[in-house]
Amino acid sequence: MREALAEARAAAAEGEIPIGAVVVWKGRVIGRGHNLTETLHDTTAHAEMIAITAASGAMGGKYLTDCTLYVTVEPCPMCAGALAWTQITRIVYGAPDPRRGYSLFQPSLLHPKTSVRSGVLADECSALMLDFFQARR
Repeated sequence: MREALAEARAAAAEGEIPIGAVVVWKGRVIGRGHNLTETLHDTTAHAEMIAITAASGAMGGKYLTDCTLYVTVEPCPMCAGALAWTQITRIVYGAPDPRRGYSLFQPSLLHPKTSVRSGVLADECSALMLDFFQARR
């Protein structure tokens, strides 16, 4: 999760919403990303999507079985759907997203074999988001 937090800080430094993600396979980071929606003018350029693309390239295929995604904020429904298609084994996220998190809309959106752990470094992940939005207001 520390690597995901570093990605989130990079996003904030670029003026992006501070969400970071990394995909790990056999103890090694094979994909990383942070929000790039403003930079790329692309509403789909979420941290998870960037990390999925990088990890799929590293794996040489579209499936991320035996991989874990670490992300600072609960994935949205779009990212959860993409993660379902990758058949990722595990998702670990920090802060919940009570407004746009996938679990609010469709908790069964993930692949049936995907396990989820929430609340990892949640205070640190939440603080990053709160600080970012307070600075913008």
